[in-house]
Amino acid sequence: MHLGRREQLLLLLFALAVVFGLGAKYALTRQVPVEEPAVVEEEKPPEICVHVAGAVYRPGVYRLPYGSRVLDAVQKAGPRPEADMDVLNLAQVLEDGRKVVVPPRTPPVEPGAAAPGNPFAVAAGGATASGSGAAAGEKVNLNTADSRALEELPGIGPALAQRIIEYRTANGPFSSVDELLNVSGIGEKKLAQLRDHVTVH
Repeated sequence: MHLGRREQLLLLLFALAVVFGLGAKYALTRQVPVEEPAVVEEEKPPEICVHVAGAVYRPGVYRLPYGSRVLDAVQKAGPRPEADMDVLNLAQVLEDGRKVVVPPRTPPVEPGAAAPGNPFAVAAGGATASGSGAAAGEKVNLNTADSRALEELPGIGPALAQRIIEYRTANGPFSSVDELLNVSGIGEKKLAQLRDHVTVH
C-alpha cells in the first residue's frame, strides 16, 4: 500500500523526534560529574633545629624529629651531674628555633653561711648576717639565684620569683639588670627597688 505524501511527512517527523529524544537522553547520561576540590593537608616539617646550652656536655644546635620534647634535646646534649632538671618542663613539645638552657643546681646553704649570690641567707639563731637582711656590699645574682634567694628581694614573692627563673631558663642568662622588665609583673617602679640589690655577673 502506497503512503500518501502527507503520511510520509508525518512518519519522517516522528522518526526525527525519536532520534532527537534518544540523542538528548544519551547526552544527559554522559555528563561528567563535578569533582570537589581535594583538601590539602598542611605539611609538617620532618625535623626541627633547637639550641641546647647551660649545664650540658655538648652544647650546640641539634636537629630533632618534629614533635620532640625538651627531654629529647637535653638527652642529646648530655646533661651534666650538676644540671637542675627539675626547673625544666621536660614534657614540653619543642618548636623550631627554640633555645633550651639547662641551669646548674644551686648548692645547699650551710647554717650560718651565705649562699653564693644570696646575701639574704639566715645565720644560725634565726637572724640575718647583717641584721638588716643583706650582707654589706653583696647582691643577688639573677643568673644563679634560686627561688628562695629571689623571694628575699624587696617586692618579689613566690610567683614572681618563679617567673624570673622561667624567663632565665627559656631565654638564657640575664645580660643586664634592665632585662628584668621583660619578666611579666616587673615594671619600672619595681625595677628601681631591685636595682641596688641584684646583679648579673
